[in-house]
Amino acid sequence: MDAIIEKVRALGKDIQADERYIKIDTARKNCDADAELQEQIEAFNMKRVELSQEINKEEKNAEKLTALDKELKDLYQEVMENPNMVAFNEAKHELDAMMTFINEILMGAVNGEDPATIEHQEGCGGNCGSCGGCH
Repeated sequence: MDAIIEKVRALGKDIQADERYIKIDTARKNCDADAELQEQIEAFNMKRVELSQEINKEEKNAEKLTALDKELKDLYQEVMENPNMVAFNEAKHELDAMMTFINEILMGAVNGEDPATIEHQEGCGGNCGSCGGCH
């Protein structure tokens, strides 16, 4: 097998052993096991379908659309305020930041930069030529 692929597979295992991966994996499992959160997500999804159906009607009822939109936003807020969802989103942010930095190193190396000297770029500088991807 190609040596680079073997190293990437080893990196994948290292990522799965990293505390940030373990944290998001635990948070995901906690979200899945949270019956209240799952009910909130289901209610949100059902309301989204209902709003979509109303939007696609030929004769739209503006008051109903406004009410459905507000209900959808309220349900979304409930989901996002759930402690397990908060923990999941925090863990996702941490893992995404790590993966963005890994991608910055790889893309820099592909573009001829010294991987040992590539520093993590915070935020967007506006020049996409050396970008590892937006956060």
